[in-house]
Amino acid sequence: MTSYLRATPVFFAAIGAAIGFYFLSLLSFTPLIIFLFIAVVCVMLCFSLALFYRLKFVSICVLAAVCGFALGISAANAGLSNQRFGLLPEKITAIEGVLLEDPRIISGGNVMVPVSLKRCAFINSSNSVRATSSGRITVFFPAQSADKLREFGRGASVFSEGTLRPASGTEGEWIFSADTIFVVKPAPPVERMRTGVRLKLIEKADGKEWGALALALLLGVRDNLDSNLAEMYRKAGSSYILALSGMHLAVLAAIIAFLLRPALGLKAASIAGAVIICLYCFLVGPMPSLNRAALMYLLGVVAILGFLPKQPMAILSLSFLIQIIITPAAGHSISFILSYLALAGIFIIGQPLYELLAGKVPDFLLQPLSASCGAFLITAGITGYIFGYIAPIGILAGLILVPLTTLYMILSLVWLLTGFGLPLAFLYRIMEWVVGLAAKTPAVSAEQPFIILIISIAVSVLLITLERKFCKNRLKLEPFLW
Repeated sequence: MTSYLRATPVFFAAIGAAIGFYFLSLLSFTPLIIFLFIAVVCVMLCFSLALFYRLKFVSICVLAAVCGFALGISAANAGLSNQRFGLLPEKITAIEGVLLEDPRIISGGNVMVPVSLKRCAFINSSNSVRATSSGRITVFFPAQSADKLREFGRGASVFSEGTLRPASGTEGEWIFSADTIFVVKPAPPVERMRTGVRLKLIEKADGKEWGALALALLLGVRDNLDSNLAEMYRKAGSSYILALSGMHLAVLAAIIAFLLRPALGLKAASIAGAVIICLYCFLVGPMPSLNRAALMYLLGVVAILGFLPKQPMAILSLSFLIQIIITPAAGHSISFILSYLALAGIFIIGQPLYELLAGKVPDFLLQPLSASCGAFLITAGITGYIFGYIAPIGILAGLILVPLTTLYMILSLVWLLTGFGLPLAFLYRIMEWVVGLAAKTPAVSAEQPFIILIISIAVSVLLITLERKFCKNRLKLEPFLW
């Protein structure tokens, strides 16, 4: 356990960044006050480093936390809406911009796409006014434009007429409801090639329930996924299985290692795997949880090459810092938050639980069980707050669904390469039955998520405390066991 919870400066930097990003950035501190606070703390730490050598490590950790705190506030401010229209928002009737992501079909058949603004316009029967604009805006296109958006894909420049309106629940944020769409400029060649590959895969899965699930698990394309199946996964507390994340990337990494390591060796296979993972992320598109997993994989490769310590919690912390610097807006997405919290729960809580039950439960069952419990405990409060309930059955359902999903992903790759999909149809029915059975289990209402948060923290602290006492007693008894 100690290897997972070892205190490192980068861990404290991540804690400070999280506090600054999610909490203190909401307070009305002026930049001058923040600067003075950081300056005073840094001066005090420099004196402590010079005068008290024994406090050197503590001082470095506190300094890292302060720097992370400042970084978190800066990243939070950088991730705020930066929409600049150049015209009064109430008068805008048309926009022009570049599609930033692949179109996503939502309820009702409409299409949602984030767009990088280039120009806005006010157009009526008598005249028109255009202005240069900037920033990111979410655009909702009519259902009949779905095929056209898919065909041109990410990177295409479009012009649309419609209505600009305030986004609900987000002050100062605007969204655009489009009535028409005109493609002004096709996407760059690399993006068109990528879109072509995705379209061929989507076409291959057309009309197949199991094919739609295969695309959801491999590419994150959920447009044709059975909505009833997705709802059952949510009620079963297993919706994380459908969202591309570390589990899916781990399957791909395992396949890469299996194919390349015998011929290339560990280091060369890791580098080749990193290249493949980058190409895979480019094909899939920006997804916060998948980006977190890919970034950790790349940092793991750097650790294998000897440039970073092989400490999982330090790699997770460094990944968090890098990701909020590169994509600060993604830091507020639910998938980003739950992804980092779940993995932190596996390291901080799952590992102690594993140590406590080692030898009492078969290892093949204990490893996924302890990981699921750790992830569930640390995310229970936030999950209850967002969804209004928690589903503990997801811990047990995951023990069955995760291995089945892993097999499903491997068979899906075989199907895409060979066209042989008969085992997928059979496995799809098994997974549908399992998740349907789990979905029927009553969930726990979270009308007061704060209470759930307190309980989950108390249970987590108890597990960590028991594990530490267990380790101390084991160390005392070891001399007598020899």
